[in-house]
Amino acid sequence: MLCTWLSTIAGGIVVLWFSLKIFFPYFWEDLIYFLRRKRLKAMIKRRASNGILSIIDLFMQRVGKTPHKPFLIYEGIVHTYQDVDRRSNRIAQVLLQYGNLKKGDTVALLMGNGPDFIHVWFGLAKLGCVVAFLNFNVHSRSLLHCINTCGAKALVIGEDCVESIEKEFIFRLLENNIAVWLMSTSSLFLHVHTVLDKLDKVSDHPAPSHLKDVTNTRNTAMYIFTSGSTGFPKAAVITHLRALSACLLFTQCGAVSQDIMYLTLPLYHISASLLGIGGCIELGATCVLKKKFSASQFWNDCRKYNVTMFLYIGELCRYLCNQPCKEEDRVHKVRIALGNGIRPAVWKEFLMRFGPIKIFEFYGSTEGTVGFLNYTNKIGAVGRAGIFSKFLHSFELLKYDVWKQELMMDENGRCKRAPTGKPGLLVVQVTQDAPFSGYAGNNEASERKLLRNVFVEGDVYFNTGDLLMMDEGGFLYFTDRVGDTFRWKGENVATVEVAEIIGMMDFVQEVNVYGVSIKDYEGRTGMAAIVLKPDQPFDGERLYKHVVDFLPSYAQPRFVRIMDVMQITATFKHQKMHLVNEGFNPEIISEPLYFMHEPAHSYIPLTREIYKNVVSGEIRL
Repeated sequence: MLCTWLSTIAGGIVVLWFSLKIFFPYFWEDLIYFLRRKRLKAMIKRRASNGILSIIDLFMQRVGKTPHKPFLIYEGIVHTYQDVDRRSNRIAQVLLQYGNLKKGDTVALLMGNGPDFIHVWFGLAKLGCVVAFLNFNVHSRSLLHCINTCGAKALVIGEDCVESIEKEFIFRLLENNIAVWLMSTSSLFLHVHTVLDKLDKVSDHPAPSHLKDVTNTRNTAMYIFTSGSTGFPKAAVITHLRALSACLLFTQCGAVSQDIMYLTLPLYHISASLLGIGGCIELGATCVLKKKFSASQFWNDCRKYNVTMFLYIGELCRYLCNQPCKEEDRVHKVRIALGNGIRPAVWKEFLMRFGPIKIFEFYGSTEGTVGFLNYTNKIGAVGRAGIFSKFLHSFELLKYDVWKQELMMDENGRCKRAPTGKPGLLVVQVTQDAPFSGYAGNNEASERKLLRNVFVEGDVYFNTGDLLMMDEGGFLYFTDRVGDTFRWKGENVATVEVAEIIGMMDFVQEVNVYGVSIKDYEGRTGMAAIVLKPDQPFDGERLYKHVVDFLPSYAQPRFVRIMDVMQITATFKHQKMHLVNEGFNPEIISEPLYFMHEPAHSYIPLTREIYKNVVSGEIRL
């Protein structure tokens, strides 16, 4: 009887296992991810009850546990957790004694990568200040806008950024009673304070503890600015809860305290500061910090420092693949890569060349209220909506008219859901558990990011501005940014998809696809900016055959621009706007231009005469 009962149970387990494998092939991965997310969320709440309410609280706890463990390695010099704590204490004391700062004041940072960025950040956090990270690549006019919108009382400028600062910019700040501090021993400007010459005059004792105390994790911890691709950069409000949650992403990927991170991304970016530095603090791991990314130095550094994981953004992995092949390409200890923006073809090439590294692609934005993680490592996906995902976040993909650049409504004026397998605008329901914190000093921009009465009266959704597609298996794929996708011949053209196809050509090193306007034509036609591989000529005939074979006629780029270097943002994303504005006019563009000439079955040089005939309508597209 017992044997029969046991065999029945065993048989049931086997049937259940096979059923799950057939009908829910990712059931166990989904369950493990769901339970891990719930456990980490509970851990944040439990820590809060024990006084860990901010990143600086988390850091101080880590200093207490592992004071002598290397935290940062920069230019070969090791900074332990205790070293960083003491140095940040000194900076806090300088700013407290000489800076006239109060708890709650906002202080902006304009600094390049280096240990002092973190020392100043933590020093200000110990004073209870809100820190605003500024992009050192933007010009003075944008910097002034950033400082004004976040209401900064002071600006700290790194020594590496001083030379690029205009005197007029400093004078404008001083006129507005914004204190300016330089991370140097001397100043070229009158009434500008210096930090380093005062460090020896203060102790490394902690600032009064009540200054850093946080009463509510939903209070503002920092401002991190958006890229400014649609105007001036906007100051996204990052709460203490959001910051602590971001620190856990590497933990979700299976990273441990023994791991060594390689960080080349700019620290003013949320990925570097919170996922990277914050992630190391969460783990108690070590970070090899670089001034900037170098493709030629990347793997040598990984071998030198026994790196086991790194962060990437945008085209970073492509630049690594573009380096000459070496025998030691697979000689390293890297096991985890976390980031966003890697294209499927690059993903495959990266794994084939550099070995079985687990690539965790994620989706998220600086001000966003939702994040997806591709925890199954499926090539091409930015995340997964598994069977448990509805318990984690509430999002929708809405039907979107790319040509009109508006949502498609039903007869009741409500939004329509995009069908499976079709791109839709990603929106996330705003709730008490998933609030949208908005932008500092810009209520109008904050309100524009919200969609109201989407499905029912009174509901509110955050508009990500991104088009995503979900397949039948629940995997999510980034399709395009709203505004990048264009319409031609009555069809929507996704620039990411076209770039992926063109990137398959062996002479193409890098490609950036965008739409250009032509007089008397509706929509925009496709154009591809291409960087050729070294010593590889452009082959118009082969490219013509390739795009005809792999792309529908409306998606085939009519024009090609050959470039020596692709212009990118500081976070390795392609810049499109200036290319769109320059169009395909050979009078303006000095670089080689090509035209898709169907009678010749080739891309032929775009002459002034061909340009004139296209614009006049003699040549029809």
